[in-house]
Amino acid sequence: MESTTKITTFFLDVGGVLGTNGWDRNARKEAAEKYGLDLADMNDRHHLTFDTYEVGKITLDEYLDRLVFFEPRSFSREAFKEFMLSKSVAFPDMINLICQLKKKYKLKVAVVNNEGRELNEYRIQKFGLSEFVDFYVSSAFAHFRKPDADIYKLALDIAQVPAENILYLDDRALFIQVAAGLGIKGIVHRNFEETKAKMAADYGLFLD
Repeated sequence: MESTTKITTFFLDVGGVLGTNGWDRNARKEAAEKYGLDLADMNDRHHLTFDTYEVGKITLDEYLDRLVFFEPRSFSREAFKEFMLSKSVAFPDMINLICQLKKKYKLKVAVVNNEGRELNEYRIQKFGLSEFVDFYVSSAFAHFRKPDADIYKLALDIAQVPAENILYLDDRALFIQVAAGLGIKGIVHRNFEETKAKMAADYGLFLD
């Protein structure tokens, strides 16, 4: 076993861990094909402005004004939003695992993620996250985003738990490495079975 320190708290990413990434490059490609948009231009605009949306400085409508609706379109804003939201799909196996481990070990659970406010709030409701998540440190709420170490420092301040008692799951290795610099243990999530096995073998978190 890698660690004998008791884990009392989970820090969890959402996209790629508890559900799909939602509005990622694949979703943007689908949107470009569906709505006849210039994908290269769309991606350029996305990369120039999405960080501003994720840290809560502009609304989803303002982001879409910059991404798509800077000129007249043959489709509505609401139709495009519905398409965006439809890309959010939960991973029931991971959610069930976290719920069961939380109950068995009486764990505190926090979401630490990069996401714009409207998409984040939709996914919280869609995935039923508030049924097991104790608090959220989302980029749109905190006004800074991973890999800024301040988002993890804020999560630690809210959790009031020593860093060595936290296990952090994220699908981005860089984010795990930044959190490790603060003493937070982490698993780079690739798939359900691998993460479940690592939690059991390395941290003693397993189901009967």
